[in-house]
Amino acid sequence: MVLKDTLLYLSQNQRMRNFVIHNKATRGISRRFVAGEELDEAIQATRTLNQRDIQVALDFLGENVSDTQEAEASAQNYITALKLIKQTGVEANISIKLTALGLDISKSLCERNLEAILEHAQETSIFVCIDMEGSAYTEQTVETTIHMHRRFASVGTVIQSYLYRSKKDVEQLIDEGVRVRLVKGAYKEPQSIAFQHKGEVDRNYIQLMSMLLARGNFPAIATHDEHIIEAATAFVRNQGIDKRSFEFQMLYGIRRDLQEQLVARGYNMRVYVPYGSQWYPYLMRRMAERPANLMFVMSNALR
Repeated sequence: MVLKDTLLYLSQNQRMRNFVIHNKATRGISRRFVAGEELDEAIQATRTLNQRDIQVALDFLGENVSDTQEAEASAQNYITALKLIKQTGVEANISIKLTALGLDISKSLCERNLEAILEHAQETSIFVCIDMEGSAYTEQTVETTIHMHRRFASVGTVIQSYLYRSKKDVEQLIDEGVRVRLVKGAYKEPQSIAFQHKGEVDRNYIQLMSMLLARGNFPAIATHDEHIIEAATAFVRNQGIDKRSFEFQMLYGIRRDLQEQLVARGYNMRVYVPYGSQWYPYLMRRMAERPANLMFVMSNALR
């Protein structure tokens, strides 16, 4: 827990960020978890995954923008990604963050940028997932998703199982027919609002997962945890749920073996493929989530 808290703190540390992004070794290592800094590189990674019968969620990295032009540029990048997905015919959708669209500047700016993206997504029949950020944004993200879903069917969001409030949110999203990507959660949150122990987070994840598999709209079970994956496969088998009515999701560069095993077993698999120059906070959160990721980075940095 101490190591995780330290890494999450460093994910917001500007001095460490400057060191890591300008260090040749760490920039190279980041390519294990980030497809590249340009959209074309992410599309190429998508093609490679598609060849293994794996679909993709493209994520343009960047969050908490404080400049209107930067927020509009981020929205345009997502629109460009939608157009390129359609043009190239790759099997992919997109994942976006509201703070990248200007939520910290104003709600109206964010919603204007989001509407522009969703209008293009509707034209191209591509799903858009509104990513979940820290707990300060949970309420706004859920509300915005539901509001937009009433106008644009192909929009969903992410729920984090470590938050106490998540069962209520899942119930509401199921009732609204909104697609949900279920994750454990990767931000540091206080005990007053979030479970602090892995066992508690996992138990809540399985409870929420069962709700979504039984009654949700094509939910995404996003985990690398083999215990949870086997709980999911056992649940759908025992309940007679079609294995094609949901998908497993994993992160780019993590548990490739498990991805291929699930595809071989006939399950839908989608890999979350991040790209862009703002990769440092994302990389640090991946290190905090799994000690194996940190060991990978350290062993390669020492070569």
